[in-house]
Amino acid sequence: MPTLPGISSAAASVAVQLPSQAEAEPQHCPTVYSLSRPFLRQDASLSLGLQTWRGLRPIGKKPSQLLRQTTAATHFVARNNDRGRSEQLGLRALFTGIVEELGNVREVRLTEDGGYEMRIDANIVIEDVKLGDSISVNGTCLTVTHFDSKGFTVGLSPETLRRTSLGEAFAGSPVNLERSLQPVSRMGGHFVQGHVDGTGTIVSFNPEGDSLWVKIKTSADLLRYIVPKGYISVDGTSLTVVGVYDEESSFTFMLVAYTQQKIVIPVKKLGSKVNLEVDIVGKYVERLLKGYSKA
Repeated sequence: MPTLPGISSAAASVAVQLPSQAEAEPQHCPTVYSLSRPFLRQDASLSLGLQTWRGLRPIGKKPSQLLRQTTAATHFVARNNDRGRSEQLGLRALFTGIVEELGNVREVRLTEDGGYEMRIDANIVIEDVKLGDSISVNGTCLTVTHFDSKGFTVGLSPETLRRTSLGEAFAGSPVNLERSLQPVSRMGGHFVQGHVDGTGTIVSFNPEGDSLWVKIKTSADLLRYIVPKGYISVDGTSLTVVGVYDEESSFTFMLVAYTQQKIVIPVKKLGSKVNLEVDIVGKYVERLLKGYSKA
């Protein structure tokens, strides 16, 4: 069973065997990863597509319920991309956090091979879509596995369901959608990778005029990267942090009237989960400082 170098025998237990060329799609060369390792291979996509796993049982409508029934090794394939410079940089997709449209989940279902996929109704993001393209769904970078004139389908991996709020999605759920950034695109937000760091919980909505204050509670591990006036992606929306409250393990931001009409956050209920991706710069700085401290 091939795995990335340095993976322990324990980690190898959740790795997946390399599919034969006949099993792979002709336009992609599959690469195998273990969930215990970061997705850091220059020749491979950082986003997941056509993920499948075994041992699931249909016990409810939500993917999170199905995930708890996983009984065997986790299987997923990260696909190589063929987008020139992006491949050289080890990047498949990058987003700005400027939501293009609100889509609606049409269905979430098990596939015949035991995988799980989500069908989303959309208009704008499918105008020039191709198989294998990356689309941010509530801030999660996902790979298009099928599309038609009414919407598109993406695969969901167990890791995606564990780390994001997509496990709570069901038919009729609205979702924020954004296509990946192109070299000629305007950079209206900030660099969003679509790699969700974790989730937060909505603890309050407080109107002020026609604007809306939102407070999110999250873990201390994520809060340390969140700073006042800094960027954060909440369900894929690029937002500016207003306040950070260490004692409450929470932070706040404000939504103007226009933004409230264009994103999913205001229609969620108190206690709902949101996907969070902190600004990557803070994590790089922390990593660099650790290196200097050891030196």
